[in-house]
Parts: sequence; structure tokens; C-alpha cells
Amino acid sequence: MAVKSFEDLEVWKETRRLSKEIYAATQDAKFSKDFGLRDQIRRAAVSVMSNIAEGFERGGNQEFIQFLYIAKGSCGEVRSQLYVALDQGYIAR
Repeated sequence: MAVKSFEDLEVWKETRRLSKEIYAATQDAKFSKDFGLRDQIRRAAVSVMSNIAEGFERGGNQEFIQFLYIAKGSCGEVRSQLYVALDQGYIAR
């Protein structure tokens, strides 16, 4: 199947699911007083899927690759923030 839009990309679909899960997890009352972490982790998760979409829409392979690197960096940000949430007892492993 030819990929005609970023919505066809499996990686984008996975990051959409990730964003949905992050939003659901951060709705928990444990995050209510730590809105800084809550907002930062949400922004980072959305950044992953947004950079994949933006890079795809740029049309060129080199630009797409560059945006994939940015998305990868945002993935690291999400992972790191999840460790903070774990250490604070906001989430379970």
C-alpha cells in the first residue's frame, strides 16, 4: 500500500496512541498539583506525532528525516518525564 498521507504511517498511528495514553494517564488526580510535569509530558507526546506529520508533509526525504530526528528527541523527553512521574508515584511501572 502506498503511503499518501502521514495518517497512513504506522509510526504516526503509534504516536497518536501514545498521546492518547499520556493524556489519559495524566488525568489522574496524582498529576493535579504537578501541572508543570503534566503539561510538559503532554506537549512532548504531541510533539512526537506532530513532527512526524510535519516532516512527511514537507515532501522531501531529507526534511522528513530531520523531523524524524526531532520526533526521536521528543520521545526521549517523554521517556525521561515518565521516569519523573514514576519516581513521584504518579504512575506505576
